Amino acid sequence: MPHLLIHHKVRDFGKWKPFFDRHQNYRKISGAINTQLFQNVEDPNDVFVLAEWDSDEHARDFASSEDLKKTMEKAGVFGNPHILLLKKIQEYKT
Repeated sequence: MPHLLIHHKVRDFGKWKPFFDRHQNYRKISGAINTQLFQNVEDPNDVFVLAEWDSDEHARDFASSEDLKKTMEKAGVFGNPHILLLKKIQEYKT
């Protein structure tokens, strides 16, 4: 399964988070299967989103969607987000 890794800075995590939460339904109908949210321990406004998708095509469509761009702007994302489409090669359970 493909994954999108989205890394961006936000002006205020507390104000950004409700936008992320409300966007969950859009992610789901766009093909997201599982989404995880991470913060940089040193900077809580440095945010990482890792989402598993049902297909490469749906992940790419979501990453380039106007809805995502507009939501990021409203939520206080600044600068250009770094978005990578990843393919899982192997998983280790320890």
